[in-house]
Amino acid sequence: MKAIAFHRMKMHWPLYVMAIPGIVFLIVFKYIPLAGAVIAFKDYSVFQGFMDSPWVGFKHFKTLIDHPDFARVFGNTLMLGALKLVLIFPVPVLLALMINEIRKTALKKGIQTALYIPHFLSWVIVGGILFDFFSLSGLFNIIIGWFGDESVLAMQESAYFRPIYVLASIWRDAGWGTVVYMAAISAIDLQLYESAMIDGASRFRQIRHITFPILLPTVMVLFLLEIGNFLDLGFDQVYNLLTPMTYNVGDILDTYVFRTGIQQAQYSFATAVGLFQSVIGFIMVYTFNKLSKKVSDDGGLW
Repeated sequence: MKAIAFHRMKMHWPLYVMAIPGIVFLIVFKYIPLAGAVIAFKDYSVFQGFMDSPWVGFKHFKTLIDHPDFARVFGNTLMLGALKLVLIFPVPVLLALMINEIRKTALKKGIQTALYIPHFLSWVIVGGILFDFFSLSGLFNIIIGWFGDESVLAMQESAYFRPIYVLASIWRDAGWGTVVYMAAISAIDLQLYESAMIDGASRFRQIRHITFPILLPTVMVLFLLEIGNFLDLGFDQVYNLLTPMTYNVGDILDTYVFRTGIQQAQYSFATAVGLFQSVIGFIMVYTFNKLSKKVSDDGGLW
C-alpha cells in the first residue's frame, strides 16, 4: 500500500505542490489564530500579555448575555440572518436556472457580466450609492414625487432598513453567487435534455425534472455553508448602511462588538462574542447536516 501511495504521489506531485500554498494559508490564518480565542476566558491586558493575563472563566459571556442591549442586538442578528437565508440565498439559484435557458451566447454572457460587476464594488461604495439614491434629491424621492408622495429619508427610517439590506445584498452578490451553480449546470449531460425533448418535455419540465434535481446537492452544500455563517452577517455591509436612527432594527452582534469591544479596547469581550457566534454556527451546521443526510444519502458535508 505504501508503495502504491508513494507511486501516486510521485505521479501527481504537481498537484501536491499547488496545494501547499492553500495548506499554509489555512494553518497560518485559520488554525494558529484559534489559540487567541483563549483570551475570551481571560481579562486580557496588552501590558500583561497573552500568557500572564488573569483567567476569569465565563465572565465575558455572562456580561454579554446579561447586557440590556443583548436581546435587541441578538434579535436583529437572527432576523437579518433569517432574511439572508430565506430571501437572499435562493436568488442565485433562480438566476442560474433562468440564465441557463438563454440560448443566445452573446446575450447570456452580457447578462452574466452585468450581474457580476456589482460584486467588485466594496460595501463602502455601495453604501455611498445607496445614501445618494435615497437622499432628498435622490432618484428614489424623485420617483415617489411623480406619484404625489412626500419625500422621505429612507436610510434614516427603521422601516426601510431591512428591505434596503435585502435588496442591496441581492444587487451586489446574487450575480456572483450564480458562478458555482452555472458550473454545476454546465456539467449536466446534454443527452438527458435530448431524451426529454424526444419525449415531448417542455423547457419548464426539463428544469423541474433534470436541471433542478441534479443541481440540488450543490444547493444543499452551499446552504449548509451559509448556515455556518448564520450569525456572521458581514460587519462592513451592515456598518455602512447603519445610522443612529436605525440601530433598533440594524444593530447586530458584529457592529455591537465593534463599538463596545474594539473601540473601547475590550478585546476579551469582543473575542467572547466571536466565539459565541462560532459555537452557534457550528451547532446549526451540525444539526442541518444531520437533517440533510436524512433527506438525501448524498446530502450533507460529512
